[in-house]
Amino acid sequence: MTSKERAELRAKANPLEPIFQIGKDGLSDNFISQVNDALDVRELLKIRVHLETAPKTPKELAAELGNVLNAEIIQVIGGIIVIYRKADEEKLKARNKAKKKSSAKKVKPKKVKIKGMRERENKSPLKNGSYGRYSRGERH
Repeated sequence: MTSKERAELRAKANPLEPIFQIGKDGLSDNFISQVNDALDVRELLKIRVHLETAPKTPKELAAELGNVLNAEIIQVIGGIIVIYRKADEEKLKARNKAKKKSSAKKVKPKKVKIKGMRERENKSPLKNGSYGRYSRGERH
């Protein structure tokens, strides 16, 4: 990756918020799989490292993440790691097909109409047998 490409990616990552955090557990298998899925969709990620509780330095964690995920480390500043990996189009298409198959079986929810107060009063018989507030002959 050239320095110009790296500078472009740093500029794109500037407004992003970190969506993952590395704490006392370090890099667990679950964390790595979640970051892997996010990289497939977003390509560019920011990860926050809690400096007080993390088992390793941010640079060591970034290098380990880059090796495991086959991703480029764009920059490490303080406790923030920026990672980039080009999205695999075939993988995304396969995932979308699987989602479409699972969503095709969804059942539509029933529509329930809630009657308003006046409608309920008008349609339900009162104690005297009439429908509505007033009987036909009475007007107040």
